[in-house]
Amino acid sequence: MCIRHFRDLVCWQLSYELKCEVLAFTDARPAARGFKFRDQIRDSSAAVPRDIAEGFGRFRPREFARFLEFARASLMETQTSLIDGRDRGYLTPERYARLANLARAALKTTTNLMLSKQRQATASSPRRRPAAPTSELRTMPRRNRGD
Repeated sequence: MCIRHFRDLVCWQLSYELKCEVLAFTDARPAARGFKFRDQIRDSSAAVPRDIAEGFGRFRPREFARFLEFARASLMETQTSLIDGRDRGYLTPERYARLANLARAALKTTTNLMLSKQRQATASSPRRRPAAPTSELRTMPRRNRGD
């Protein structure tokens, strides 16, 4: 399968679905009334597909992997907010389980793609020999000038 667009990435699809479901549950009470909670979980969940898309657009494996790291961090923040929302009574047990499983799947696929891009970046980078320590550097011998 050829990936031609960021929307073809499973990690983007899962994270986008998570973002949409977070928006839906934070539109209704009681989560809609917890303004700080609502804004924070919306921001963290929206950052994930956005970072995946931006990384995809970078065209370089190392840069893509870096944006996938950002996406993973936002997913973990979203997972923590989901736990907080459950504890506050904003989520029913069923809805929490659905969102937690979705976040877990998005995290797994994002992590796998990140590791793949990191390996690809390492394999494509030129191998450099480590620089010699200063004590091992040799100076050129002086020439006799005939003085």
